[in-house]
Amino acid sequence: MSTKFDLNDASLVVIIGSGAGGGTLANELAQKGIRSVVLEAGKRFNLSDFENDEWKMFSKISWLDKRHLVGPARLASDFPNLPAWLVKGVGGATMHWAGVAMRFQAHEFKMKTTNGTVPGANVLDWPITLKELAPYYYKAEQKMGVCGTEATGMPFHGESNHYKVVAEGARRVGAKCEQATLAINTEVRDGRPPCQVNGFCHQGCRIGAKWSTMYTEIPKAEATGKTEVRPESMVLKIEHDESGKVTGVLYADKDGNQRLQKARVVAVAGNSIESPRMLLNSASSMFPDGLANSSGQVGQNYMTHTAGGVYAEFEKPVHMYKSTVVPGIVHEWKDNDPSRGHLGGYELEILHLGLPFMSAFLNPGKSGWGRGVSDSLANYDNMAGFWICGEDMAVESNNITLHPTEKDQYGLPIPVIYKTDHINDTRMRDHAYARSQELFDSIGALKVNKLPSYPASHNMGTNRMSERARDGVVNRWGQSHDIKNLFVSDGSQFTSSGTENPTLTIVALAIRQADYIADQMKKKAL
Repeated sequence: MSTKFDLNDASLVVIIGSGAGGGTLANELAQKGIRSVVLEAGKRFNLSDFENDEWKMFSKISWLDKRHLVGPARLASDFPNLPAWLVKGVGGATMHWAGVAMRFQAHEFKMKTTNGTVPGANVLDWPITLKELAPYYYKAEQKMGVCGTEATGMPFHGESNHYKVVAEGARRVGAKCEQATLAINTEVRDGRPPCQVNGFCHQGCRIGAKWSTMYTEIPKAEATGKTEVRPESMVLKIEHDESGKVTGVLYADKDGNQRLQKARVVAVAGNSIESPRMLLNSASSMFPDGLANSSGQVGQNYMTHTAGGVYAEFEKPVHMYKSTVVPGIVHEWKDNDPSRGHLGGYELEILHLGLPFMSAFLNPGKSGWGRGVSDSLANYDNMAGFWICGEDMAVESNNITLHPTEKDQYGLPIPVIYKTDHINDTRMRDHAYARSQELFDSIGALKVNKLPSYPASHNMGTNRMSERARDGVVNRWGQSHDIKNLFVSDGSQFTSSGTENPTLTIVALAIRQADYIADQMKKKAL
């Protein structure tokens, strides 16, 4: 029988969210003998619930509660209620992610030092360095089973045809391309099988070869008897006492009943939209602007990566879908080189889109496909392409706020997301489009389709780390500057976006944070 904790047990750590941050934190604490309750807004899924069908799985696992997107006219009209592609369920976005696991580069922790003040941006150094995080990156790679790394010794996946096509184009233009380091088994490891290359990584791995807290961290934590997971538990508010210390979490269970779980420590891990929303919704007379918000930075500096898609059509078949979703990455432009006309770097992640998603993103927001789109879709088997993933400048006005009048099904104000490009994003994207054109032209592409950004899978910032309390929300441990027993454990604590996909860094930070929480609890400092 699974562990059940009492609502009045004030000795528990309450973790809000069960994805890369929350799920990892729960297991790390459990292995240290620390008890926790994990509150997850979504349902619990089994591997048998996963289907190799893009639209069915999108509807089944995505967080589709209403949000309001404002900002650029194109994005706001194309995806007004879906600014971000997140998951609602035990395991969070680790069900949906492609498995790409890369470490940040050293300069990405020090963007302010590297580039100085950037007009129109709110750039800041992280209060930690790559050297400090490196041991935790190693532990994260071991935990997740990242192929192609020293931490695991697992070989890379085989070179797919899609990879070979793009790699040849990269070679011809003098660009560096390598196979992707993926948290997807290439051999039996940690009780999970090797990848069968069915190509539906984004829809949930049916065999469990891809790392996901859904079937790794969460079950391991529960097996210790130190963790209770409560699915379909939507957090309404974080409570505090007269001293300002958080004391519990109010949530609605699956039947709509409100419950208050008392806590010794609260860790917020609901992603970069829901986490600041929780803190803002927890405003009180003592904290009129929301919890942990003395700096006014809760919800600010929202980052999603500078992105876009490039898909070329060829005379002969490529069958890009016959591989992992991301078989390789063009790394040539990942460094910080202002001579290119932009700050920060970007990578071209070889990425296959299934036919349904390709039809949605080739020409989004338009009425009818048109001849150009239908001709390209008819040539789908002959496509190869990638997703641009680049440094997204922190801009204070890119933010998450609460809608003044509209409420969700729980009576909470829906989140309002404002996101627009900084000029650096535009220059970087233009540079990436131009290099992509050259790469595909070098191998005889008949047509090159440049896709705009689509709903973000990478969400960062909004509760950022900072050395000084006035500049951010949490310190170097993800601990609130204002409230010592309140932590942020997800990508919202990122100070900069980096070029790399965020999941490995989220997991590394969670492992490190668990060490700190355990130490502070032992010292009775929490």
